[in-house]
Amino acid sequence: MFSSLFNVSDPHAPNFFSTTSNVQESQLYGKLEPKDTEWLCSGGFTVETQIFYTTTEDGKSLMCQVIHSSTGYVSSILSIATSFQLARLSRVWYPTVQFTFKLFDTKTGTKIWKSLNASHFTAGPAGLDKRSCKADEFTVTYKHKADGEFPESYVLNANLASDLQVTMEFQRFSTAHGWKLGNGPKGGYSYFGNNQEKPEGYVIHRFWPRLKSSGHIISAGKAIPIDGFGMFVHAIQGMRPNLVASAWNFHNFQSNELGGVSGIQMEFTTTDSHGKKGSGSGGVTVNIGSLVVNNKLVAVTGETNWPGEGRVDTNVLSRTTHFDCIHDPDTGYKKPSRLLAEWKGPSILPDAPGSVSGTVDVSVGDVKNPIGLIEKVDVLAEIPYVVKMAVNYVAGTKPYIYQWQNPAKMRLTGPDNVAAGLSAGVEVNGISYMESTFIS
Repeated sequence: MFSSLFNVSDPHAPNFFSTTSNVQESQLYGKLEPKDTEWLCSGGFTVETQIFYTTTEDGKSLMCQVIHSSTGYVSSILSIATSFQLARLSRVWYPTVQFTFKLFDTKTGTKIWKSLNASHFTAGPAGLDKRSCKADEFTVTYKHKADGEFPESYVLNANLASDLQVTMEFQRFSTAHGWKLGNGPKGGYSYFGNNQEKPEGYVIHRFWPRLKSSGHIISAGKAIPIDGFGMFVHAIQGMRPNLVASAWNFHNFQSNELGGVSGIQMEFTTTDSHGKKGSGSGGVTVNIGSLVVNNKLVAVTGETNWPGEGRVDTNVLSRTTHFDCIHDPDTGYKKPSRLLAEWKGPSILPDAPGSVSGTVDVSVGDVKNPIGLIEKVDVLAEIPYVVKMAVNYVAGTKPYIYQWQNPAKMRLTGPDNVAAGLSAGVEVNGISYMESTFIS
């Protein structure tokens, strides 16, 4: 009768299970189902977001983000998966919905940024499923049609201020399929805790890897046309965010050459508390990504690096590596001077068997002479003092996000049935938008 009192789990048992753990190389591509990109709006320490990224050939970078946080300010401010640079929230312990917008012109250095609390948020407004949402300040409407070049799209309209309005459409190419890592309802999940069936928390990402973006921004009475390409991600952190990761990397490469190319990656490193041997074995790096060539999704990649086991070349690579890291006195972190993104995986095209690989190597400069730096986002800079102290107490750190956009080249190899000449290697010119987030 007293046995349950002493049923203490093994402190050295695994308490982190990567999304790549049980997925075979041939099953990395997981087809998106309609429910995968519906809003959950879960309770607890759950933070959920949808983000649309766009880069244009004339040097603009656009981000539009909707974020739902079940526990309000402190949870939201720590959710730094991709561009979660949240500020000026007015409520602390209640569910919040925020819309964040950033337009940056790399040629002029002009930045338009707005982040606001949304009122009367609804997922699945009348006549639409939960892939659509609306609030007093914005609407995001999912649209579907049976055929054509763009079978799915999102139409976004936002009135963010008296002098700032956004009208955009994001259309997915029919052959650039949306994906998650692995099939089925559990595809794509990384779990935290000793029991995968009853986890302490989880992380999940679903993607549209290449889309066409078009529309305009009205700022201070002036219309700014937007015509470019990008990607979409629906991400959920079902756990207190400061316990999920100590760092994140994000890469979005887009090119109009070779019929349309993209390479995207999302990478996080667990805190020391979660790993293969329980608390103290953390620092596990999980990276998932994909390659699009000729506007076709050709490979999905996923790799987990377990501390102490080293990294080896395998049939599947998915990683971001920082080189020539130097201390940045502005942030207290060691920032990279160069980032290398690598993809390698089996082709998912039935008529083009073989391996597909891609590499992008981008110099971002040093502290005094940055290259392509959009911003160093001090996540806590503008929040109220009392909340800042609460966040510092909870997280014990000062998070920063580095954002860069640079012209870049991707080196691609693969079967010639994917694209002519690919077996010999092809280099394409494009644009890389990158983020590196340091939390602890």
